[in-house]
Amino acid sequence: MSSSTDGSGAEVRGELAREIRQFHELSASFYRAAAARAGMTITDLQVLDLLESAGPSTAGQLADLTGLTTGAITGMLNRLEEAGHVRRERDPFDGRRVIVRLAPGGTGGHAAGARPAALGTAWDDLALELNPAETAVIVAFLKRCNALARAEILRLRDGDAAEPGIFSTPLGNLTGGRLTIDAGGSMLTVRADEELAALYRARFEGPAPEVGARDGEVSIRYPRRLVVLGKPKRVADVALSVGVPWRIAIQAKASVITAQLARLDLRELTVEGGASQVRVELPTATGVVPVRINGAASEIKVHRPAGVAARVHLHGWSSMLVFDDQKSYGVAGGDARLLSSGFDATGPYYDIEVNGATSMVTIAAG
Repeated sequence: MSSSTDGSGAEVRGELAREIRQFHELSASFYRAAAARAGMTITDLQVLDLLESAGPSTAGQLADLTGLTTGAITGMLNRLEEAGHVRRERDPFDGRRVIVRLAPGGTGGHAAGARPAALGTAWDDLALELNPAETAVIVAFLKRCNALARAEILRLRDGDAAEPGIFSTPLGNLTGGRLTIDAGGSMLTVRADEELAALYRARFEGPAPEVGARDGEVSIRYPRRLVVLGKPKRVADVALSVGVPWRIAIQAKASVITAQLARLDLRELTVEGGASQVRVELPTATGVVPVRINGAASEIKVHRPAGVAARVHLHGWSSMLVFDDQKSYGVAGGDARLLSSGFDATGPYYDIEVNGATSMVTIAAG
């Protein structure tokens, strides 16, 4: 009988589980003692240790690893930066991302005396006692343990995806997201959430839609049937991670749509099918970002940050078009094409196109 099925195998596995628990408990005790010695909080020391072991990271990545919200991480980084422990700088490959790294000459974890040098030396000596095969088994096991721990941290912080009316999926190593919504007859809000560690988090009131997520593709679809008077309203609130770029496509009809996208890395936005009201708050553009609003609407409002250029094409009919300091009445059946002040076709800007009959269109910066 193999050791995996007999009593001795069960005893070994039980002993392994106990030793792992004790290792975690001793690690927590070590961090408390080391943090007290360094005059820091436990999470301060944990962040410094993560930056030392894993290298430069984003605030979102540190939030994932520590189990804190990105808002809490931001406050901590402000404090650590003021104390000279870390520094923040723009990612040279993506100006929207901020990278956190240990400050040159800063105290960090080791230099502050937070981790006794003897402990690090003892770990190194222990590793030298292992042969390559033993090391490979332990490394593989620890990698799987770390992956399980990261997933559990996200589940505990963002809630169980199985909770009624709430849907979420981990951000993991995804490098981009695409959101597709078919929201006929509903009130819909899509918003950026700086404290969200998951890829997205959706809450619904009234009849729930079909929700799917795979490889960064998030799909939300309500059944296509008539909205009956007296039935509960369909209300959807979808929060998106600011840690990855997004492409968003909304198919709506007889709906109020609010898109609060400031701080999001938006690459494309499409709203089709018509809505009574469409309100969009755009982030700073990092390239040429297409925004398409197609279909009849009573009111369309698009707001962008001050200084962000825009090119506007209104095709159809509108009783009034307000674009920054430009105003037109009774735009009908033609192609109204407008450029923001100082528009530069080579620089980042929003390419906004509105198609259909609309009573009031407002596109403004500030």
